[in-house]
Amino acid sequence: MARIFDRNLFIMLFSVMIGVVVITYFLADIVNQTKIDQLTARHTVEIENIEEMNINFTNNFLESSVLLDSAREFRAFGNYHFDLASLFYTSALSEKNISKIYDYKNRSIDNSSNAMPKYLNSYLNFKSASDFFNNTKKHTTYDNYLELLDLYVKLTNSGAILTMLRYNASMYLKYLAENITIQNGAAFVTNETGLMDLLNMTLMMYGVEAGNYDDIEQDIAEYDIKGFSPNREPT
Repeated sequence: MARIFDRNLFIMLFSVMIGVVVITYFLADIVNQTKIDQLTARHTVEIENIEEMNINFTNNFLESSVLLDSAREFRAFGNYHFDLASLFYTSALSEKNISKIYDYKNRSIDNSSNAMPKYLNSYLNFKSASDFFNNTKKHTTYDNYLELLDLYVKLTNSGAILTMLRYNASMYLKYLAENITIQNGAAFVTNETGLMDLLNMTLMMYGVEAGNYDDIEQDIAEYDIKGFSPNREPT
């Protein structure tokens, strides 16, 4: 009887031990699976956040670039009309034929008038591009990208200064052309001194800022980031 009892006790204890091991295994498996699920969920969120940042970065950078290109285009048109206005103004002053003097005067006025809205549109686009480039920095944590975006912000701010200076120069040139009259058979500008001083000062400031703008453009052209291209396709 004692041996039968010992055997039954051993079988019972052994069965309990097996049960404990099985339960422990299942509990460990459940804990591990829970950890895996939590880790998977966390990484999924991280990946989604990264993808969202990349999409927002690309979209904002593209929008910034479009505005920058538009600003450059308006500036180019403004420069075209300003150069013509300057040419016709100097031609009017050197011309001896009265009808040609008035023709050159009117052409100078027209081109100055045409230049001003082009420069204003360019200024507004440069300012908007600067805001977008600044906003794009919220969507990246890469130092190289942030440094490049800072360069674009400097470029667009400089562009805004350039176009406003040329807007003012166009206005002064228009006033000068409007003041061209005929005295003793030759072109003469009334109230020339004050307006010419303003024009020359504005053009001098423009020249300084243009050098700064060109330097920033060169810095951007030389800024090399592996895997980065300013020509990015929208996602």
